Amino acid sequence: MPNPKRRHSQQRSAKRRTHYKAQEVTLTKDATTGETHVRHRAHVSEGKLFYKGKLVAEKAPLKA
Repeated sequence: MPNPKRRHSQQRSAKRRTHYKAQEVTLTKDATTGETHVRHRAHVSEGKLFYKGKLVAEKAPLKA
């Protein structure tokens, strides 16, 4: 396997890392529940799981 002959300088590593930036999370309001959530993610509202405004799953009641 090939290995580097010399180590990369700190400047070279820093130049490469300049493109890694923290991005702000995009929020949207659900049309069905009116709740604010992260886009393209399922979210829980009142014990029910919603995705794209549709009910995906409900929490099953506990058996006593």
